[in-house]
Amino acid sequence: MTLTSSLQDTADATLATTRLQHAIDEAAALGGGQVRIPAGVHRTGALRLRSGIDLHLEAGAVLQFVPDPALYPAVEARWEGAVGTVHSPCLFAHGEKNIAITGLGTIDGAGEAWWDTFRERREELAHPRPTLIGLHECERVTIKDVALRNSPAWTVHPALCEDVTVSGISIRNPADSPNTDGINPESCCNVRISDCHIDVGDDCIAIKAGTEATPDRVATENVTITGCTMVHGHGGVVIGSEMSGGVRNVVISNCIFQGTDRGIRLKTRRDRGGLVENLRVTNVVMDDVLCPITVNPFYFCGPDGKDPHVGDREARPVDAGTPHLRSLHLAHLTATNVHASAGHIFGLPEAPLQDLSMHDVSISFAAEPRAAAPEMALDVPARVRSGIELGFVSGGELSRVRVRGADGPTVHTTSCTDLELDVRGSDVHHD
Repeated sequence: MTLTSSLQDTADATLATTRLQHAIDEAAALGGGQVRIPAGVHRTGALRLRSGIDLHLEAGAVLQFVPDPALYPAVEARWEGAVGTVHSPCLFAHGEKNIAITGLGTIDGAGEAWWDTFRERREELAHPRPTLIGLHECERVTIKDVALRNSPAWTVHPALCEDVTVSGISIRNPADSPNTDGINPESCCNVRISDCHIDVGDDCIAIKAGTEATPDRVATENVTITGCTMVHGHGGVVIGSEMSGGVRNVVISNCIFQGTDRGIRLKTRRDRGGLVENLRVTNVVMDDVLCPITVNPFYFCGPDGKDPHVGDREARPVDAGTPHLRSLHLAHLTATNVHASAGHIFGLPEAPLQDLSMHDVSISFAAEPRAAAPEMALDVPARVRSGIELGFVSGGELSRVRVRGADGPTVHTTSCTDLELDVRGSDVHHD
């Protein structure tokens, strides 16, 4: 029998934090159950979820987080690949089991005040901004059907979690809101993301696994992403750039990307280490993207990203900090109204991308493309209507690949070995 702890409407100027937290704690003390939030606006500070709790927002309910840093006490958690002190997520859980956030209501992070402060300072406050939903070291997590709006920073961030289901949710953050990624599973195992709509100011979905600053190297593995629509954002589905623990066994299928800067995007750099392997992408449609597929091991954003060795196109010694990429397979993809490049896919000269395949891929350019760099790396200038660029790839096959409207070669390869190309377009150029 489900235990239900109902809350009275708190649609007034009084913060509901104490009442909401008491209802969560009371239900948890009795063994768990569903805490229902009724229709109305409920203004609150940070809340902590407990094991066995389903926080259920009924239709018409708005959980509105008040943008006062004092309401988000400091906690220890991962942020951008390192463990440190951060403002508590709006909804936070650490070390809990069997938790859920469900219902047809809305969770509003009131992010504008946080974004304005960040823009003015060009840096975080004493502690990084809250994420909207931050779940750390939890087991059996469900986030279903809710609408998430205006997150102060990343929207959904499960870290070091096992058995995570995110389905049917809608995420909307303004396209110019800083660092407001949609769903970022980090060092998680067995993650299922399905039937979500994501419209954000940074990466829509970013799969992460910590950086060189993370003491424990824990992989993200066994991830499925299906039936999602993604709008705006710097990337549709992204791996990295935090991938020091490794990412493996990822399947992306039946998704649509509209107006994202990039579609499928892998990004990392020297000193990060880690292995990305066994990525399969199928049945994806993209429109109005700068570049539909990018693999960039020369990514320069973040601390130490501007060091000269990061962008060096000459081979460097292979060590524990060398990232490795292998087994990347893409099939049945369509990208229309592309602007900058049909594809920008590179390994490192000392650690080539291994085992790449692209099958049944159709790419066409916009009638009036805008110039842009296909990836964020040194010596990658803006361009328009560039063909597929392959660099430092060992063992690859392109079959039934069609590129329409490229200015110059359809495929341009640099220092690649063991390639089989069946490409329709103008020609292939090898360096």
